[in-house]
Amino acid sequence: MIKHVDFKQVKVRYDDRGKGRTVVLLHGFMESSEIWDEFSKQLSKSFRVICIDLPGFGETPCIGYVHSMEMMAKCVKAVLDKERLRKYVIIGHSMGGYITLAFAELFNDNLKGLGLFNSTALSDTEERKINRNKAISIVRQNPRAYIKLFFDPLFAPQNVEAYKNEIKRLQEKAAHFSKQAIVNTLTGMRDRQKRDWVLEMAKYPVLYIIGKHDSIIPYETVLKQAESVKHATVLFLENAGHMGFVEEKSATLNAVKIFARKCFRK
Repeated sequence: MIKHVDFKQVKVRYDDRGKGRTVVLLHGFMESSEIWDEFSKQLSKSFRVICIDLPGFGETPCIGYVHSMEMMAKCVKAVLDKERLRKYVIIGHSMGGYITLAFAELFNDNLKGLGLFNSTALSDTEERKINRNKAISIVRQNPRAYIKLFFDPLFAPQNVEAYKNEIKRLQEKAAHFSKQAIVNTLTGMRDRQKRDWVLEMAKYPVLYIIGKHDSIIPYETVLKQAESVKHATVLFLENAGHMGFVEEKSATLNAVKIFARKCFRK
């Protein structure tokens, strides 16, 4: 069921399916809640599943001039408060993971579990910040050129041809995102804080889904993070890049199901 909540003078769109314990799925940069359609369909047989169009993406408008991870975490909280939910599992893909970590810092008592899906608790390196700034300059001049080149590198090189139709769909969806939304979010990701300490202190289960061929977040750094997290579960995808929910759909969906059950058993 499609619903909306008022947050900072905009209407935030979200999808609410199923009944029972709640699993929240957060999309990544240049995506929308639609990426979770298949996951939501399957998970909602056992759980209540909420998927949110984060500010600037899908059908949720931009908010201000910088989409900080903290602001977007508060947006997620506004949705869950409207539904009067107190305990839930949150899993975020890429940028959605950054937001999940900000949520964990701000609203730790509400979490039953946390998942980083092709994501990291580290902040941007200096090199990465420079690349974000270059991307911002390109988007301001020619957003379509940026979108055209954005998605291919997210897939493992051997998967690009196999998923060319999916890449085309992602590009077509992204073409509807405003220049301001892309710039706002690039800025927010560039300036985000390091939050590995959040996971090291977590008393709830933590799921890492890691792609061996991830060109955005090197798998070695995430595996190292997981070693210091007491209640960590790791799914390592040998044949995936940054888009594990597409490249290894069955394996990742199954991992999320098992993880959610584990969180609620505890």
